[in-house]
Amino acid sequence: MRTPTDREPDGFAPGRTAAGGDDGPDAYDLRHHGDAEVGAGLIDLAVNVRAGTPPVWLRERIAGSLTDLAAYPDGRAARHAVAVRHGRPDGEVLLTAGAAEAFVLLARALTPRHAVVVHPQFTEPEAALRAAGHEVRRVLLAEADHFGIDPAAVPEDADLVVVGNPTNPTSVLHPAAVIRQLARPGRTLVVDEAFMDAVPGETESLAAARDVPGLIVLRSLTKTWGLAGLRIGYALGDPDTIAALERAQPLWAVSTPALAAAVACVAPDALAEAAEAARTVVGERAYLLDRLAELSGVEVAGDAPAAPFVLLRIPGAAVVRRDLRAMGYAVRRADTFPGLGADWLRVAVRDRRTTDGFINALATALADLDV
Repeated sequence: MRTPTDREPDGFAPGRTAAGGDDGPDAYDLRHHGDAEVGAGLIDLAVNVRAGTPPVWLRERIAGSLTDLAAYPDGRAARHAVAVRHGRPDGEVLLTAGAAEAFVLLARALTPRHAVVVHPQFTEPEAALRAAGHEVRRVLLAEADHFGIDPAAVPEDADLVVVGNPTNPTSVLHPAAVIRQLARPGRTLVVDEAFMDAVPGETESLAAARDVPGLIVLRSLTKTWGLAGLRIGYALGDPDTIAALERAQPLWAVSTPALAAAVACVAPDALAEAAEAARTVVGERAYLLDRLAELSGVEVAGDAPAAPFVLLRIPGAAVVRRDLRAMGYAVRRADTFPGLGADWLRVAVRDRRTTDGFINALATALADLDV
């Protein structure tokens, strides 16, 4: 946790309203994302979308929906399909234009007095809350604790808490039992599970949990299925909160092609394919970690990365990132995540051939640092 000060209890950092402090809202570029790192001719290790997607069958399903573009989108079938997939009634599902839209809807629909975002994590929740005029306070997880969550670090008066699982960019998978401890009567607990389908068996998911008070689970179909350009995700939660989010959503926010993709991606055959892809990620990530262990000066965050990316601490990371770019590899700078600094980079898990090329380039960049 952070070193406590007279103004900040251990692990707690209030979001200040002016620049200048390490944890102020202007100290980090919350709207910087991995796509900004990618360029022509670069091998993409910066964006966490699975390579080689969308598969042909999914492209064909999406293309088949184009004959219906003259009609307004009708999301009922997709909503029901997602509800069935998670064992919920239809009224506990809201389809969104990517999981990121759900953060905007939460910021519009809710009126938190004490909003807390657990960092390091995806920065859009905080950005959306601040854009809607809400004050945001931060709980910063510590590298020394492997970026794990201590529920006691979240202030009791927090009436909105946002946490990722598995967390971007740390690749930490938090136990569902620990996440449950964050729930309180009168508190909305938002769990971003955008990468949960990359975890074999989705072992720590709360997507089907209907016994956790105030729980909202956000899911994305863009990462595993390569649909970042189509924008499709969904929110799961109690009917009253889902209805409030729907009232805040523009009409027809999810397009007909995106609705077709949602139906396709939650079908049994697609879920089996996603499960196989998750198992593949495990093997490819293990290979990446083994290769990284060959290099001195590289530290992997967390004690057991669980997502399709890993977070690395490398002294001189900004120079390394520049040199990697010159050698044809785009990686994600991580100093835009609250709680991290200039020595951090995020790297996507790819196939072994790509990993071998990346490791060779990283070894060269590290050697250049010593010159």
